[in-house]
Amino acid sequence: MQQRSKFIQRTSALALAAVLALGMGVQAAGPGASTVDDRREDLTMFYETLKDSHPDLFANTPEETFLARKAELTEHLDTASDVEFLFGLQSLAALVGDSHTSVQVADSVVDQLNAYPMVLSWRDGHWYLTTVPAEEQDLLGAEVTAIGGRSMAEVVETFGRVLSADNPVKLRRQYRQVCNVADYYAYLGLAKAGEPLALTLADGKTVSIAPMPYLSLGEAEIVQLGAEVPQPATARQKCNYCALPLSGQVYYIQYNVCQEDPALPMEDFAAQVQADLEAGGYSRVLVDLRNNGGGSDGVIWPLLSVLRQEMDDGTEVVGLIGEATFSSAIINAVELQEMGIPLVGEPASGSVDHFGSVSGFSLPNSGIQIGVSSKYIDLGTLLDADAGRGVESLEPDIAVPQTMADTLAGRDTAVEWLLAHPETLEQREYPDAPLTRGRFVGLLYAAAGSPAAAAEAGFQDLLGIEWFLPAVNWAAETGVTGGTAEGAFAAARHLTWQEAAVFLVRTAEALGLEPEAVRTAPLPDALAEGAWDQTALELAWEWGLLPEDAGSAAEIARVQGGAMADAFAALL
Repeated sequence: MQQRSKFIQRTSALALAAVLALGMGVQAAGPGASTVDDRREDLTMFYETLKDSHPDLFANTPEETFLARKAELTEHLDTASDVEFLFGLQSLAALVGDSHTSVQVADSVVDQLNAYPMVLSWRDGHWYLTTVPAEEQDLLGAEVTAIGGRSMAEVVETFGRVLSADNPVKLRRQYRQVCNVADYYAYLGLAKAGEPLALTLADGKTVSIAPMPYLSLGEAEIVQLGAEVPQPATARQKCNYCALPLSGQVYYIQYNVCQEDPALPMEDFAAQVQADLEAGGYSRVLVDLRNNGGGSDGVIWPLLSVLRQEMDDGTEVVGLIGEATFSSAIINAVELQEMGIPLVGEPASGSVDHFGSVSGFSLPNSGIQIGVSSKYIDLGTLLDADAGRGVESLEPDIAVPQTMADTLAGRDTAVEWLLAHPETLEQREYPDAPLTRGRFVGLLYAAAGSPAAAAEAGFQDLLGIEWFLPAVNWAAETGVTGGTAEGAFAAARHLTWQEAAVFLVRTAEALGLEPEAVRTAPLPDALAEGAWDQTALELAWEWGLLPEDAGSAAEIARVQGGAMADAFAALL
């Protein structure tokens, strides 16, 4: 494959060795697990500490499977190399199905590793060779469809036996970070130790790349695809957070780390953003989380408050997510959705709900470092935007993947798309997701014409940024809701049919409506059973505001909430 020279850079493979091969992290060496007793002690401590520390170790894999794998590792403690012992521990951690619980690569095994001088990169559904040995320059940019006769999908799935991930995007990202470590391929039976790796290209040709000692990578000459291509203005900056105008109408914020910048506290940055927006007359703000791997999710709050105010004044805000969006950045992205902000880009490696809040420990003999989750983060208990999604990759509302062509041309695919599409964007609907109290009150409020409220409701469990906040304030002011018995509103709690009826009837009363009965059939027994406000149920039923099949399912879906709001709007 011929490439224009500006797309190619010859360089030492030292950077490749430092950044890619041990992308899972390298920890300082311990004394080394040199005896069977040492390894047995490390293995026992590893497993028992996971059981004691993880909030639900067997959520995805039964304990019997863990014990069987542990027994297999125990049988080979006397014959396994240090690398194989490390990979064995990783295979146990992978059974957890938790992206945050993982085994780090230790310095004590680095000098035993072998690597292929190559990089595979994922772009828009395909794998490409983006770094190769200098003598294989013609392979740059070639699409790889299989390795060792196995499809790339099968290869990545096989790596899932040793890589910690709770969704396919995270697994793919983990594979990309270690895709040149030859020892993994040998351990997993994807290649023979010491032999070249056979890559099948999209044109049907098969090429081979020979392994070399990891510590010798720095002496190799490699070529990289696109190394000298100009970067777009939105390329990752060396900042925790920063901003710039992209046009007279679009203001761009890059949020790369969920961590305060000592030189620019978030409060000051948010004030700077607010001043820029007030002075500039921008119609759209982009908040880019595509390079954010996490930290502390609360850092962003001053900025969210500013964005909420700007949205209330008519400015559109759009979020950007990508494969690198992870951990606390996922929480922030879902909070953007809670504000009514659509997300554009690619699926994230972080899951919506997930195990997290990592603590660490080291094994006494090998010195291998372990990270283990200490709690389960269920955003569905806090945010309507999470409803019905669970442990799965956070998907954008509008998919705009970065293409290889745009990468080589120095273009940001998603941002270019946004600049070319100034129309107001909508969030994905998720019609089958459970309907929450907050969303239903928001739907009724819109159906009622979005009347103004004089004051905030003061419910302590509201974040103050929700898209349905004006609805809740109005509902509290007019007596449509008094909140829960605890003095909160419980916006993310799934709505019951009883609550739906009460909200419908009270909203009608607040607007002074006197609907006529359109049903003569009695209230279904499924609705009447256990009713604490029989009158509201009967009225909502008689007025035709509850669907015919109300009560047939315990959980109300969003699509049913929309139908009830539409029926209410028809009364006006």
